[in-house]
Amino acid sequence: MEIDGKGALKGLKAAFGPQLWWGANPTVLLKYRTNFKHWDITGIYHRDLDTSLEFDDNGRRVLDQNQVRSGVIPPWPTERATIALEREFGDFGLSLGGIWGGRPLNGSTFQDVTGESGNYVVYQDKINADDNWGGKAKITYEGGKFNWYAQAAYMGLVANGGADATRTFTGWKLKDSGSGNQTNILTGFTYSVGDWQIAPNFLWQKPLVDPIPNDVSAPGRLRNFIDDPFAVRGNRETTAGELLLTFDPTPGSWFYEWDNDRSEDAKIAFNLGFVYRHHPTAQDAAIGFLANRTFFAFPQSAPAQDLWEVSSRIVSKVGPDLGIIGNIYGGNAQANGDSDRTIERFGGDVRMIYKQWKLEYGFKVNDWGPFDYHRDFNLTFPVQNMIDISTTIGKPDWFILPDTKIGIRGTWRSLNEFSPRYSPNAVPPNTFPAVPTISLLDLITEVNGRLEHTYTSTLENKKTD
Repeated sequence: MEIDGKGALKGLKAAFGPQLWWGANPTVLLKYRTNFKHWDITGIYHRDLDTSLEFDDNGRRVLDQNQVRSGVIPPWPTERATIALEREFGDFGLSLGGIWGGRPLNGSTFQDVTGESGNYVVYQDKINADDNWGGKAKITYEGGKFNWYAQAAYMGLVANGGADATRTFTGWKLKDSGSGNQTNILTGFTYSVGDWQIAPNFLWQKPLVDPIPNDVSAPGRLRNFIDDPFAVRGNRETTAGELLLTFDPTPGSWFYEWDNDRSEDAKIAFNLGFVYRHHPTAQDAAIGFLANRTFFAFPQSAPAQDLWEVSSRIVSKVGPDLGIIGNIYGGNAQANGDSDRTIERFGGDVRMIYKQWKLEYGFKVNDWGPFDYHRDFNLTFPVQNMIDISTTIGKPDWFILPDTKIGIRGTWRSLNEFSPRYSPNAVPPNTFPAVPTISLLDLITEVNGRLEHTYTSTLENKKTD
């Protein structure tokens, strides 16, 4: 249920429900926005309706059926309040924000370590009131051709504010993760020359409490979102840079608007982005799901690894009946689980409408499949192809709104030793050692070798007799 206040209650909004967003705890949200002496002031209060925590005999958190069905592990139940103040001073803008959150988690315990590899000391700490507080400040300058921003944040261990969906000037990918347990600094600028925009961006973030090392020994273990009040995942230590180039001859249909697939009217508009992330440490443990829907925490995490990616989006609206949208990416990436294999991947998709017909084609090379568990367990396919051809019974529209259509879709994938259901990975019955063969040729060679050995041994036995 949502409430939007009018009249004397203008600026007041509220929402209640058992799952306001995917995998959320039962929640109540209250928001009030007003203006006072040229300051825009916004306050939000969020409380999970059931802040009690239940644990099973093994000390693991018990989740209700709503959370299990959704296939996502929500954060521990929480209570939080935030306030934001915003004001413009000519070409400059100032935003200040504060958060108090996580009070039901106070007193919960977590592990930490000191020392070096092979000589760690594991100790237990507790969440206290100092871990509930966080703050953020942001300054912007809009000067026409040149725009600049800088922001910084300090977030306590359980002061989780949520991801920042704000678009600042352009379509940068480096943003504040919004989680607790971190300090971060971001800055970037845009400079326009004709139809071109040049936009570098920079990020530095570091957790207040580092992740547990992968080589820790019992009783130490990696933290995770089931058993611990916080874990180091998206807030892992990062130093990153980004360069985004954009060509947009029709700025009236902004290239980074949420519905640009539909509203863009340029004959050709595109961008080209490069992101490089330096990760000097690993992370805490991720959550995985087994085939029977039971969940577990991976015993380890992907190691420290520098990651990079190149991406491009191309939009061409040739006319009202013909247009093409393409997305291309390439780079390296890590799995969510504990695999230490870094993949080198590239792929993309092309979408086209011509009169009543729609065509979509997507391809991936050495990339994960479409489901979450593919990335969790680092299951990749050498080549994936998908093509979808359809026609609509109504007025053709771009890809923002659903419509009624009929068509056919085909998917083709090749397999290797890193793919699920790869037959040569099967171990023949009664095989010792139980090591899977790598290819069908190896399997045939091995079987022939065993048959030859058996035949030779039989002949030798007969000669002895």
